[in-house]
Amino acid sequence: MKKNIAIIMGGFSSEYEISIKSGNVVYQTLNKDKYAIYRIHIFEKKWVYVDNQDKEFPVDKNDFSISANNKKINFHCVFNAIHGTPGEDGFMQAYFKLLNIPHTSCDMYQAALTFNKRDCLSVLKPFGIKTAESFYVNLGDEINSQAIVKKVGLPCFVKANKAGSSFGITKVYKIEEMQDAIEVAFKEDDEIIIESYLDGTEVSVGVIKYKGETKVLPITEIVSDNDFFDYKAKYLGESKEITPARISDDMAHKVSEIAKQVYDILKMTGFSRSEFIFKDGEPHLLEMNTVPGLTKASILPQQAAAAGISLEELFENAIEESLK
Repeated sequence: MKKNIAIIMGGFSSEYEISIKSGNVVYQTLNKDKYAIYRIHIFEKKWVYVDNQDKEFPVDKNDFSISANNKKINFHCVFNAIHGTPGEDGFMQAYFKLLNIPHTSCDMYQAALTFNKRDCLSVLKPFGIKTAESFYVNLGDEINSQAIVKKVGLPCFVKANKAGSSFGITKVYKIEEMQDAIEVAFKEDDEIIIESYLDGTEVSVGVIKYKGETKVLPITEIVSDNDFFDYKAKYLGESKEITPARISDDMAHKVSEIAKQVYDILKMTGFSRSEFIFKDGEPHLLEMNTVPGLTKASILPQQAAAAGISLEELFENAIEESLK
């Protein structure tokens, strides 16, 4: 009998359109002879199953089931393709834990921790994981631009603490630009992290659970056509993503080991994609994404392909690992 698989997509954040694209790629890729696959759109005002004619059927949140064509359907597994809240920050993970439904992403605590850049970097620092110098600001705090610049220097990056896809991020060159950059970040989150600029090669390292083992995928070098790896660079083709990265064997070994170490320290499962910048030959961690982009052009699928893992194998493995 086929397993019923729900692919959740959408979400409550600025990333919802990217999530819909990722979810549809998963839907188109998975083997429909092996799985009964259902697209579930999760939005603040509605949770619905969307069939092939784009007809919508409501989700019963009491047990995460649907009723379609006079038939009640429960799910054996959920494929999580929601970038940002509530799919990447622990809320959906906690919900499925309560319902005892397996899902392809990491557990609730790991999702909440990694989605909070400030907390995640703070947890990893005692393990010797290098990061940029940082300064924290919360909504309502008095903004002291002089103190910020004294700690992190210029240029620096002002980021929303809990947001993805480079929403709410600005590169600041002059102290006079600080206030505007902070206001941009506060549109995405009520917490901000301001980090020193690291001048070096940027790489992205995917780590996944594959056939029961922690597997580090081939490294991707990020070369943005813009000032940094912003939204346009990520999604509108204004960057070069080179896999495998053009770095030395020593650098590749070093960053791969650290990415695996971070995955293991945090007791991760499912997908992860960590971003690093090399400074003085040492990889400095920027952040970890636990529901990375899953379109064919996205970085993690590119890395999997370089490792000889097809998109179908990548997605099917995620389901099978969660069902164990």
